[in-house]
Amino acid sequence: MTKGTGFTTKKRRERRRTKEAVLAAGRRTRAIERRPTASTASSYVSISSFLRCELRSLRYLLTVLTAVLIAVAPTSTAPSPQAPQPRSVFRSRLNVVSVDVIVRDKSGAVVRGLTAADFEIREDGKPQDISNFSFEEVSDKNVPALKSADLLAGVEARLAEDSKRTAAPAAAPEAPTPMTSDMLAGRRLITLVFDVSSMQPEDVQRAVDSAKKYVDQQMSPSDMVAVATVGSTLTVLTDFTADREKVSTALGKLAFTDGTATEAPAASTAATDEAAADATDDTATETAELDLFNNDVRLRALKSIAESLSAIEQKKSILYFSAGMQRNGQDNQVELRSAINAAVRANVSIYAVDTRGLQAVVPGGDARQASGRGQALFSGRGVQQQYSQLASSQDTLTSLAADTGGRAFTDSNDFGEAFARVQRDMSAYYLLGYSSTNTMRDGRFRRIQVRVKRDGMKVEARAGYYTDRDFTHTSRTDRESQLDEQMFSAVSATDLPVLVTGGWFRLAPDKYYVPVAVTVPGAAVPVANDKDLVTLDVLGMVRDERNFPVGRFRETLKLPPGTEKTLAGKQVLYQSGVTLPPGRFSVKVVFLENTTGQMGSFEAAIVVPELKQAPMKVSSVVLSTQLQTVAVKGKTDNPLIRDGVQLLPNLTHVVGKDQKLFFYYEVYDPGQANGSGPQLRTSLAFYRGKVKVFETPVVERTTVDAPDRHAALFQFEVPASSFTPGLYTCQINIIDTVSGKFDFPRMMFAVR
Repeated sequence: MTKGTGFTTKKRRERRRTKEAVLAAGRRTRAIERRPTASTASSYVSISSFLRCELRSLRYLLTVLTAVLIAVAPTSTAPSPQAPQPRSVFRSRLNVVSVDVIVRDKSGAVVRGLTAADFEIREDGKPQDISNFSFEEVSDKNVPALKSADLLAGVEARLAEDSKRTAAPAAAPEAPTPMTSDMLAGRRLITLVFDVSSMQPEDVQRAVDSAKKYVDQQMSPSDMVAVATVGSTLTVLTDFTADREKVSTALGKLAFTDGTATEAPAASTAATDEAAADATDDTATETAELDLFNNDVRLRALKSIAESLSAIEQKKSILYFSAGMQRNGQDNQVELRSAINAAVRANVSIYAVDTRGLQAVVPGGDARQASGRGQALFSGRGVQQQYSQLASSQDTLTSLAADTGGRAFTDSNDFGEAFARVQRDMSAYYLLGYSSTNTMRDGRFRRIQVRVKRDGMKVEARAGYYTDRDFTHTSRTDRESQLDEQMFSAVSATDLPVLVTGGWFRLAPDKYYVPVAVTVPGAAVPVANDKDLVTLDVLGMVRDERNFPVGRFRETLKLPPGTEKTLAGKQVLYQSGVTLPPGRFSVKVVFLENTTGQMGSFEAAIVVPELKQAPMKVSSVVLSTQLQTVAVKGKTDNPLIRDGVQLLPNLTHVVGKDQKLFFYYEVYDPGQANGSGPQLRTSLAFYRGKVKVFETPVVERTTVDAPDRHAALFQFEVPASSFTPGLYTCQINIIDTVSGKFDFPRMMFAVR
């Protein structure tokens, strides 16, 4: 008993000492944390001795727990709770194509209960394996409690940025809380788009009346409707909402006065109209540009809406009310393809409604036009022209609907059928996904055929999609779009190194010639082989302080075959110029090399001084290492071209010892005493650091070389072999002895 008591007492003492040691170590540790010293390591060692036993006892438990966790953990790494894994989204750019399919029986009812094994998908006639399959159904019962969804926020700014070419891109609005497919499950997302730029006032009123009737009588609790108009731009009257009052209020903002379209010309006068347009080039150009602009805005608006809805996986629809596009749909293939592809990628079906309603083609014309004349009335050519005009105005509407899985409603005064069809098509459908076996990125249309392996089934699905296009399959039009996109992008591509410089030379008191030189290192230009031409596209634009374009140049540079060896160590130079008044400007140049599609851009400031206020009127100084013979027809404003020889600027200011340095500048309005000529004295002084290492002889000028510009011209030639490799500063000394004025501009260069 005594032994047991002594053992217990001893154990208590050990526990007390251990507790005191722990408390002391804790105090020392906190002191170390407040004031780190070199004894930090020893403090950790002191506390580890009494913790070693506890750690040893825990080690076995941790080993057992780790083994259990490994046994129950899945083979793939699960996402962290802070970054939940998003739902799978089918996108053709990932080589995964999604197709929404409606299957009906002979009575027109939707067939349910099919499996992936019941479907067969072919792309351009080749069978595809279905990798994703689901059945989506919308019911008006137990509708989720969601009244509105901000899905079109920012779509107006996106369209303005895409269409604008004369000002800075519009600032994107603050992004709303993103909506997910789960939030919108069990909903029909319907966008009503009214193309007021194509409709007559009575067409607008007819379309609005049909939409109000749908809201009052057909709109179900599952429908979420957005309303937008397309005029000179896109305007969203209301975002997606299930509130009928909000939709009706948005529709109430539209009236018959919103129709802005002009009456289409009569088909019987089309030939004479074209002849008259050819005789007046200016009017024809303006009309063609206006028509092209209107059509582009419409298609871009549909594209912007579709892209805004791309984050939602389920099927969406756009009810597009339009009076047709008077131009032939074939003329709009670029914008049309872009709009269709955006809708297909976003799983958006377009239902086009011709608001002109039922139209009758009256032989010889109706009461709105004069009677036909000549033999066309008897040969049938006039009637054929009338049919062709009507068909061409509906061609684009039909293409938009057919290629996106929707339907075009033409020659009908009852628009309620369009609303009923949208609701029916979005109520129940199958969503199939497959990975295309065709990995070519040629930008061509891929036709999709969906078949059900059961008799008596009718399948409704979109006809196909446009695949992505890599650079090797781009056309000239695509490359122009790439250049424009980079030009008006705030953050442009810089894969290809580009350098741009500018200067100024006075042509008149308020008019200056600004030469713009662009260069790309030859080593950065890839050459596919020694047999084909090497081409580079260059696009440049000069903007003023308001960011308005005041000058533009565009050129395709062609390098002869076999230049891969000669490009090394050299530069590809392009020179252009613009005429500007005094002020502050910026120049941006975009380069595209046509072998791999790499692009580069460069933006620089250009300040054209107001020389009227300058004590000494001197142009910018140009450094060159190369002269080139050029054939000039007539007079040129470029002062760097004289007597058929052009001075090519050296943009990098890096020269080799075997080259010659050319310095060119001009002095304007030199002083003249008592009607005699000017007395200008100038020389070049070269410094390395603060030490003058070389100076040219003084040159005196007593004549004005360019009387029309009142300019005295100076050009010096200095061999680079006069300098050892290094960095130098050239000071240009200019003294007007008549007026007693002087100037000493400087520039730096390097000799290698």
